[in-house]
Amino acid sequence: VAAATGLPVSADLEKGKGDSATSASETIFAAEAAGLAGCSIEDHTGEPDKPIYDFSHAVERVAAAAEAARALKHDFVFTARAENFLWGKPDIDDTIKRLQAFEKAGADVLYAPGISDIETVRTVCSALTKPVNVMVRPGFTIADLSLAGVKRISLGPWLTNFAFGMLETAAREIQQDGTFGFTRTAMPFGKLQALFAEPNA
Repeated sequence: VAAATGLPVSADLEKGKGDSATSASETIFAAEAAGLAGCSIEDHTGEPDKPIYDFSHAVERVAAAAEAARALKHDFVFTARAENFLWGKPDIDDTIKRLQAFEKAGADVLYAPGISDIETVRTVCSALTKPVNVMVRPGFTIADLSLAGVKRISLGPWLTNFAFGMLETAAREIQQDGTFGFTRTAMPFGKLQALFAEPNA
């Protein structure tokens, strides 16, 4: 992916290569070797019974990853994610505590995916001094997020989900109505051909 574009590429690398702080730093080195200009590491464990790392361990992992990012030869944007809101723990106080600790530990960008209202976004942004990333949701606007203090916006899976949603809508129209109205909003074939013919497309 990184080689397919001239633009900087950042990747969501979840918990990284393992649970330890050392594995977090190894993840950063591997990310650079893959050609990435940045990545995120999160405090989600991947374990259903205990989905979030203990606070101190989460901070140790971020500190190790941040130290590794600073040791790289090229600029690298390291994002630290607090995953409470995605894993059944919508605790804003704990989330802010984690983000503040991640900031102090050296992360370049702070991110708490799953926040669903602008007031909470504003609360998070006001508690931090480094850039905050937010995943879009229905009802959010770029203007509102900017006014709340957000410096970076993620679409997450939304474009992919939207594309598959439109595919499902088209299939249902064919199956249930026997019509093809969806073709009126489809991208013209010539435009698709031109896009895929562009270098690095």
